Formats: sequence, structure tokens, C-alpha cells
Amino acid sequence: MMLHQGIGWIGNLSLSICAVPQVYHTFTTKKTEGLSWLFLLLWFFGEVFALLYILYSDYLNSIIHLPLYCNYLLNTLMVMYLLYAKKNYS
Repeated sequence: MMLHQGIGWIGNLSLSICAVPQVYHTFTTKKTEGLSWLFLLLWFFGEVFALLYILYSDYLNSIIHLPLYCNYLLNTLMVMYLLYAKKNYS
């Protein structure tokens, strides 16, 4: 069980970190011209619905997948910032 959790944490932290360079770049330059609205909206809704699916599935099965919760919450926050930036910096 512990190996399973470790693999989950490594994978999900890796996925969460993927968006950090884009968020940092957007934050420091205040430029979003390389980001399309469609990409950002699909990413946002994909994260939200995936998180809802995991939460509901875990509720039904009495399981807690903390690595997945962290991944989807971090990515949702980052994409929300990018959506804000796209609206306000462009």
C-alpha cells in the first residue's frame, strides 16, 4: 500500500508541476498571447470534472486519494490564474 501511495504522489506532483513554468512566465511578463481561450477553458473544465469524479468515486468506495486531490486542486488554481490573466492582461 505504501509503494502505491508513493507512486501516486510522484506522478501527481509531476503533473502538477507541469503548469508552474507557464504560470510563472505569465505572472512575470503579464503576457498571455500564446494561450488560447479554448485550451484554458478545456483544461479548467477537465480538471474540475476529473476532481468531482474522483471525489464521488472515493466517497462511494470509502477511499481517499490524497495525491489526486492535491493534483487537481493545484492545477485548478493555476488554470484559474491563467484564465484571470488571459482576461485582464490581454
